[in-house]
Amino acid sequence: MIRLLAIILMAFLPGVALSQGAASLVADSVTINDEKQLIATGNIEVFYQGDRLRAAQITYDQSSDRLTITGPIVIQAADGTILTANSATLDPQLRNGILQGARLVLDQQLQVAANQIDRQQGRYTQLYRTTASSCNVCDGQAPLWSIRAEKVVHDQIEKQLYFENATFLIRNIPVFWVPRMRLPDPTLERSAGLLIPQQRNTTQLGAGIKLPYFIPLGDHADVTLTPYAALETRTLELIYRQAFANGDLRIEGAVSDDTLVEDNRSYLFANGSFQFADSYQLQFDIEATSDPAYLLDYGYSDKDRLDSAISILRVTYDTMLQANLTYYQTLRDDEANASLPPIVAELSYEGRVRPAFGGTLRYKTDLDTAYRYSNQDGDTGRDVTRGGVSAMWERNWISNDGIIVTAETGLRADIYDIRDDQAFSRQDLRVVPETGITLRWPWAMITDAGTAHLIEPTIQIAASSALGGTPPVEDSTRNELDQGNLFSLSRFVGDDAVETGLRGALGVTWTRIGKTGTDSTLSFGRIYRQEADTRFTLSSGLDSEQSDWLIAGQLKIPDGFVLDGRALFDDQFEVNRAAGLLRWQNDEVSLSAAYIWQSSDLAEDRPDSLSEWSFDGDFKLSDAWSVSMDGRYDVVDDRPVRAGLGLEWQNECVTIDVSVSRRYTSSSTVEPTTSYGISGSINGFSSGRSGGGQAASCRN
Repeated sequence: MIRLLAIILMAFLPGVALSQGAASLVADSVTINDEKQLIATGNIEVFYQGDRLRAAQITYDQSSDRLTITGPIVIQAADGTILTANSATLDPQLRNGILQGARLVLDQQLQVAANQIDRQQGRYTQLYRTTASSCNVCDGQAPLWSIRAEKVVHDQIEKQLYFENATFLIRNIPVFWVPRMRLPDPTLERSAGLLIPQQRNTTQLGAGIKLPYFIPLGDHADVTLTPYAALETRTLELIYRQAFANGDLRIEGAVSDDTLVEDNRSYLFANGSFQFADSYQLQFDIEATSDPAYLLDYGYSDKDRLDSAISILRVTYDTMLQANLTYYQTLRDDEANASLPPIVAELSYEGRVRPAFGGTLRYKTDLDTAYRYSNQDGDTGRDVTRGGVSAMWERNWISNDGIIVTAETGLRADIYDIRDDQAFSRQDLRVVPETGITLRWPWAMITDAGTAHLIEPTIQIAASSALGGTPPVEDSTRNELDQGNLFSLSRFVGDDAVETGLRGALGVTWTRIGKTGTDSTLSFGRIYRQEADTRFTLSSGLDSEQSDWLIAGQLKIPDGFVLDGRALFDDQFEVNRAAGLLRWQNDEVSLSAAYIWQSSDLAEDRPDSLSEWSFDGDFKLSDAWSVSMDGRYDVVDDRPVRAGLGLEWQNECVTIDVSVSRRYTSSSTVEPTTSYGISGSINGFSSGRSGGGQAASCRN
């Protein structure tokens, strides 16, 4: 047996010679008979511009410029499309012709079988008396779903499938018929058309259905319109997306006419992010709703405060410029917009230099304002504007014994303009000098088993004072002791309040790094003050001369298990705050559970203790079945807050999602709600879910 490679060009295939490339033929045997017909037999492969054909025999007739092909035939196009047939008559470029007993496979997902397939202009494939399905087809068994049509046209350029006289069947049982239908082929990423419908049933709005329709607006923008019709509402939802050369924009919203309130209801969320020259960034988001309950009633968001903001940011290696303007809108029953404050503006510039005498000098200048609509005297109407400058020098040394010494010293000055609050001077100047020294002594050891241990005892002494006025505290009302601020010069989160007096902190951290990937960390510490600071709340762990004890730890195991926890407790071992997180994730399970405890604290608007569990889980039961669940439980009130359950069944051709959720919270504007949802899609079209699950197996 011989292997012959023939470049069929110019002399024998003039039609190919005039094209952009040449066709190549490989066969066990190639002969030319007296009628000038080229006959190739045995393990035939033909290559032309990325297309590939395999067959048992090919006969090329020069007079008719046609290929007569005997099967089994397999044609694989450059885009991955596969055609199989018993016999065919094609032109040498494989662009036009007829295939008998053929099957078309698109993106290894959707297969279309036909008695005859016509190829035209290298673009259109016409299939007659067809059956289309993305399901695994077993001998003697009907596919889970199929579409039978008198004619199907596949446009390879537009990547569309056009069905004529089509019937949708489930297990060969006709379900519905349409005279004409257009569906995208699975290789198309963006195409106008109906997306997966969603059925939604809630106790407030009744049974309903959502029909999202996707509309591309060029290559870089699109809009999705979703009519939502239920027993108690008529709603239109919108999502608009646009990609720019330097950023992205997304807008979503809805308008509703329902029986829950008299007026029309609506919401709008928009956000964008853009990059400009010289490292400037622009980010913005807009959040607005017609009434406090609308977002929860329709399941759009769980937020109880909306924040619309615009910011400009520029970050270089040694500088940062930032400008923010934020508008807050409360959705809580016990709050008013006028007292938040609703408008907060900030402008700051930070930089660092490395002076010749060593260390790092950080400097900052900033301006911020908090504005309230009300003119009432006191907290509900107070407007505050602050301008400040600061500088902080820091340097590290390492002693011969391995002790790391960090020295910090700095000075800041703030000037305040305060209006609508007679408890404070109209204008105030405050100067804050501060200094501190921190010593860390890390001890490291590696055992014979390869486990590394690092123990790091740390001690800090700091002092500062505030000279001048005492401004109102707008940005430091919620503070607590944690691992991040145990050795900070100030534990206040904002600029309006600063720690003063002489104080010290001590702690120790133990880190274990296992050879097999099991890692753990344990931290322990406390703060001591010369005088107590009454500006800290009772539950912050910082209100006394001696702070609460802080203990925090984390454990990581290679199979995806993580345990993280933190607690604050006093000398009587009474816990003020505690939080824990448990997470386990692998190929089959994704599970997380969290717990939080906070003692009652009127200064933080919490008259009762808070104790709550929350969990989130996804479980893959098999190749086809998966289940998800989530929930929150209020331990103090002994009642659930939220619960949800979802079930999904998916194979290579069908995806079905069923979900139920319950929100138990209630107020004067929000009612408890139970929601049910179901959605299904047939895979194999770009409007479905490409890829699908594992194919169903065929059994004898």
